Amino acid sequence: MTAHKLSNLQLELLKIYSFNIKDEQLLEIKNLLGYYFANKVTEDIDKLFEEKGWGLEKIQEWSEEHMRIGDKSK
Repeated sequence: MTAHKLSNLQLELLKIYSFNIKDEQLLEIKNLLGYYFANKVTEDIDKLFEEKGWGLEKIQEWSEEHMRIGDKSK
């Protein structure tokens, strides 16, 4: 079995989570982390759309595409 090194984020979270806190505080922290990463994804998508010159038309185009992948085992 191969040992995996913890990332800097995992190490920092272990420090934070080493404290006993109320369940509602834990939920708040989880929500903050979720919001942070969701915001980063949104920023990256906005940047991509700006770089590519995409707009609502691109989203509409994607919504009309059929992206199903067939069963390759057949």
